[in-house]
This record gives sequence, C-alpha cells and structure tokens, in this order.
Amino acid sequence: MQVTSLLSQHQHDDNCGCGHDHEHSVVHLWQAVLGVVFVLNAFIVDWLFDTSTMLSSASAMIGSLILGYPIIVTAVRDLRRGNLSINELVAIAVLAAFASGDYKTAGIVAFFMLTGEIIETRTAQGARDSIESLIKLTPTKARRILKDGSEEEVAASQLAVGDVIRIRPGDNVAADGVIVQGQGSFNQATITGESLPADKKQGDEVFAGTQNLTGVLEIKVSRAGTDTTLGRVRELIIAAEKTKLPIQKIVDQYMGFYTPLVLVIGALVWAFTHDLSRVIAVFVVSCPCAFILATPTAMVAALSAAARLGILIKNVADIELAAKINAFVFDKTGTLTTGQLAVSRLAPIGDTKPAELLLLAASAEKYSNHPTAKALATLAGEAGVPLVEPKDFAETAGRGVKAEINGAKILVGRAQWLKDNGIDASFEKSVDLNETEGWSLIFVAQNGKCVGWVGMQDQTRAESKEALADLKDAGVRRIAMVSGDRHVVATRVAAEIGCEEAQGDCLPQNKVDFVRAMKAKGYKVAVVGDGVNDAPALAAGDISIAMGAAGSEVAIHSATIALMNNDLRRLPFLVKLSRSTRAVINQNFAFGVVFIIAGLSASAFGIIGPITAAILHVFGTLIVIFNSARLVRKGEELEHFQPEAVTDKHDHGSHPKPAGELTPKLA
Repeated sequence: MQVTSLLSQHQHDDNCGCGHDHEHSVVHLWQAVLGVVFVLNAFIVDWLFDTSTMLSSASAMIGSLILGYPIIVTAVRDLRRGNLSINELVAIAVLAAFASGDYKTAGIVAFFMLTGEIIETRTAQGARDSIESLIKLTPTKARRILKDGSEEEVAASQLAVGDVIRIRPGDNVAADGVIVQGQGSFNQATITGESLPADKKQGDEVFAGTQNLTGVLEIKVSRAGTDTTLGRVRELIIAAEKTKLPIQKIVDQYMGFYTPLVLVIGALVWAFTHDLSRVIAVFVVSCPCAFILATPTAMVAALSAAARLGILIKNVADIELAAKINAFVFDKTGTLTTGQLAVSRLAPIGDTKPAELLLLAASAEKYSNHPTAKALATLAGEAGVPLVEPKDFAETAGRGVKAEINGAKILVGRAQWLKDNGIDASFEKSVDLNETEGWSLIFVAQNGKCVGWVGMQDQTRAESKEALADLKDAGVRRIAMVSGDRHVVATRVAAEIGCEEAQGDCLPQNKVDFVRAMKAKGYKVAVVGDGVNDAPALAAGDISIAMGAAGSEVAIHSATIALMNNDLRRLPFLVKLSRSTRAVINQNFAFGVVFIIAGLSASAFGIIGPITAAILHVFGTLIVIFNSARLVRKGEELEHFQPEAVTDKHDHGSHPKPAGELTPKLA
C-alpha cells in the first residue's frame, strides 16, 4: 500500500512533491500474522456454527483494527503534511468496509495491502543491505606493528597513512596499502568483480575489504577510513541510489494527480451503483504499486548486476542512456593496451639459443628499474629461466647496462650504446622491425659480439579484439581509437584488435574535438579512457567510462561510469544490460497500466470484490519484482574470465615469429 521509490527510501526528509510518501510505515510481520489470525478465526467460527455470532464479529473487528492501524496512521500523517497520496485510497477502502460492519472484508483487505507493503519494504531493504554489507567487509580491528617490531590491536578507524599493519591468512584488509613484506593471494571480488584470486607480492597494492587467502603480510597504509577504494565505491553506489531515470521523474510528477482522479472514479461508481463494495474494490485495485515499482526494482537489479562485475554507475540515468550508445571512442595506452612493456620478440643471432639470450639479457638487467628490465624479468619467470647473479653491474641511464654473467662481459641496451662500446654495427642488419611502429628494441652483446636482440611493445589487452567484436554485434555502429602516440603505432594497434578507425598524434584538445565532431553527426558517444590524461575527452562524451578505477581516485571521479578492473568485455555487457533493463522497465510499465485499467473496470462492474482486488494487488506487485529480478543474474558468464596464456600474450599474430624466437616448449 505504501508506494515509494525503492532507491530513495533512505531519504526520510525528501519531499519530491509527487504526492506520495517516501517513508514506509513500520510494519512488523508479527503484526500482520496476529491480525490475520483473528480474521481467520472469524471465518472458522462462522463455518463451525453456520451463523453469524457475536464472537465472530468481535474476532474480525479486532483483526481488522490490528491490520488497519498502520494504514490509517500513514494516511493521517500524509494529511497532516498536506499531502494527498495513494495511501489515502487504501485507508478509505479499509474504513469504508469497517464502517459498513464488514469487518472480515476490512481485515482481509488490510492484510493483503500490508503484505504488499512488507514485500516492497523487504525488497528495498535487501538493496540497502547489499550496500551496507560493503562496510562490514572492512574489519573493525587491525594489527598495527610498532617501531620495536611488536604488534598491537587497534580500531581500524585509528589507522593513519604510513602505519604498517600485519595481515594473516583469512583476514580482511583494514585499509588500502602497499605490501612491504611477504606475499599472498587475495580475493578482490568486492573491488574488481573478478572471482579468481589475485597473487600479490612486495610492492603491490592491496585494497580495504579484500581478503587475504594465503601468507602473512605486512602492509604500509596509503589510504584509510572513507578514503579507501572500498569507501569511495560505497559512496558512489549510494550516490547512484539518489538519482532517478527520466521516466521515473515523469511518473513522480504526475502521481500527485492520480489520487484525486481515483477518488472521482470512486464517486462516479457510487453515484451509478450505490454499491459500497464496488467503491472499496476500486480504491484497493487502483493502488498502483506495480506501476510505481516498475522502474526502481529494475534499477536495483541492474545496479546489483553491474556492481557484481566491478562496474560502478554513478547516475542511474546512464543505465538508460547506455542503451542508446551507438559509438565508442577509446584511448589506446592503458585502455586497449596494458600500458606496460612486454617482450614480443626474441631474436638470437648465430648459434645463440633463445633461452640463452633471455638468460643473458634478464640477468644483466636484474638490478635495473627500467621498464625493459621488468619485462625481461617477467618473461624469464614465466618461461622458467633461472637468472644469474650479475657482477660488476653498471647502468648508464637511458642507454644500457654492463655486467659480468658467468664470466662473460655483457652489454644490454640501445643499438647506439653497443656501437659506442666498440661493437660492430653489422648486427643492425638482422633487425626486421620498425621502431616507429611502436617497437622498443634492445640489443645484447657477449664478449664484444652481438648475440641477439629483443623486441618489446605495449601489448594489447587479451580481450580487446573480442570486446570490440561484441560491441559491433551489439549494434554499435562506429568504434574509433584516438591516441597521443604516433599515428603509425595507433594504426598497428587498431589493426591488431579490429578497430576500423584510428587517429594518432592527438593532444587532449584533439581528442575532445574528435568526440564533439562525432556527436555533431548524431552519434551517442561513449568515451573510454584511463580517467587521468583523458579527462577532457571523457567529459565531452555522452557517457564517460574510466578503466581500472580500483585505487585510482582520479579515475573514479572523472567518469560517469567506472570499471574497477581492466576487462574490456564489461563494455558490451554494459550495453546489453542497459537494453535489457529498458526492456524490463517497459514490460513492467505495460503490465502496470493494463493491470490498473483492467482492475478498475472489473471493480466498477462488480466482477471482482474488495478481497479479490487486494489479492490481485499483491500478485501484481510480485510479478513486477520477479520480472525485474531476472536482471540480477546478467553477466554471470564474465565472472570467471581468465587472460590468455603468456605464450599467446607475447604474440598477437600480426607479426610472423622469426626463426629461433621463444616458443612454448622453452618453459
């Protein structure tokens, strides 16, 4: 009987002017059960004694009073506030039945209306509970390590940036931080939406609310309290709850006229029929719970499905808008690519083996912090190549390194670095790659002779090609990539992932101009970037989506939608979820309109009575809720996504492997 927006019920002081209350009356399940027991007792007494008795009437009266009390209280409260809402329709129906001496009808009508109230309240409470459960993920206590190495237990709220805390197996992390000692496997589903555990080691970032599955770690706090990623996620979800779809605002706008209209219809039914039972049925069946719940129940389900996969939607209007998106504009670095160098080619020269080339290069670079050193170390670890401790290590910034490996003098660096150190320049003839296409080349010399070279590049994400193909299948008409990188690099990446349109050498303003030009042609544009250097372009799109928002405050706040992980397959899912949500809302509205019109007609012509109308009211509410609940399971197929194997990651098929290149059998 209490028709509200499920997504605004926590705002007790919100007055939208729509004529219906935004606050549920307190209805206890025991109250409904107790009341219906008295009413049922009246029916049993009549059945046993086959005649109306004082006991039967008294039992029905008590039951109807218990059940009708919260309804009348809510209606009176509305009138005191100067609101004429649909609560009064139900109150009038119950009072009319009670005043006519039909206590059983009054009790049954009140019971079913309260049942609908309980269903609505519990549905909304379930949505709020899922949000509040985010708070419970962060432990209230933390083990802080003191300067003398001892450990003390403190409240998580007392943690400050710079504190070092100890996390044991099974513990939930109390604050965002960086691992300073130890390694472990973390369940990050609450933050990134990925169900598979993530392995973390020294130097890696961990997030509050994630669970340590293995290992004992020490973490240096970088963000605590509401500043953590989890805290910001919670605030975003709550902010999304406070927003409304445009269609929901329209419904609220006209609800103020609905109650007077129904009262007029009731008066006309009374004028023509003088049948109070029909009037009561009209008031009961006209309570448009199914109609009002059409949008918010679908939004709750859609937000839940999106959040489960690490998609945070700040404004629920974007759920509706995403269904209309027919163009996507992507940044390249960090969005369609990983943003990190990875070894794509190992090219030995002469009798050198691929494993030997990797051993020499990675061992010589072992103590370098350059991105190329990290890429070599990563590949060596993945391929099972044991590194050798380098001797006489020396690094010339931006050029290369020198070291002694197994007694041999090793040089690793740029071609000019090797030539400056007396290496014959003939090794350059073996290179079949063009650095202007985005390749980073380093050369390896052993005892004065070049033994091979390594080609590295910013790798495209494993799922990029599949995600873009899915977007096209979903009906997206135009997909473009704009990058500040060289145009030839942008073209190469676009060819790898199947992006038909690419522009390079773009400054931030050029990206904005590109987006605006696309919008001027009538496209609804979604801009996808890393949320930092792409902020101007993100702001120019109809929808802006920030990649990898976990731990990035700028990413979370610069876009209307934030992906807590880097799985691009979330994008076609978002489009499909939006369309499914819109379809469900339309279905709910259509059902609600038909239900009310049919119910009013049947009530006015005496086809259904007050009790039947009350039962149908609950039935209609349940249909809408269950129809919307179908959205919750959307995207389950994405929860177990695994990146491609490392041997695939280092070769995307656009370049033939040279003879002697690293192959899977090396591992």
